Amino acid sequence: MKEISNAELSVLNILWQSSPQSASEVINQLSRSHDWHEKTVKTLLNRLVKKQAIGFEKQGRSYLYSPLIDQSEYQLKETESFIDRLFSGRIAPLVAGFAKQNKLNAQDVAELQQLIDTWQKENKS
Repeated sequence: MKEISNAELSVLNILWQSSPQSASEVINQLSRSHDWHEKTVKTLLNRLVKKQAIGFEKQGRSYLYSPLIDQSEYQLKETESFIDRLFSGRIAPLVAGFAKQNKLNAQDVAELQQLIDTWQKENKS
């Protein structure tokens, strides 16, 4: 899949929340957080169709858009790419950086600990 820009991701996030949606529904939702012209949103929708990230079906005079890619799969792919580029594929330096900057709260630490505990149980030899 081709790379998705931050603007395109804003549109995709709307469709991941609820789909199918018409262009006007997407425009209405994005107007709450972005000051984008209607043509801009339609351009973003068309780009996402060309990238095969979303699909559409014609209903009357309008098009209904739906995501073709799974949100969790996309997030995993992007996360792996980010960690590979910035941390040579290692997760520990990323988490350590957040810990040093006090960006982890108690819930984050508990979730990380649970993930580590589960991983250790599954990978005991």
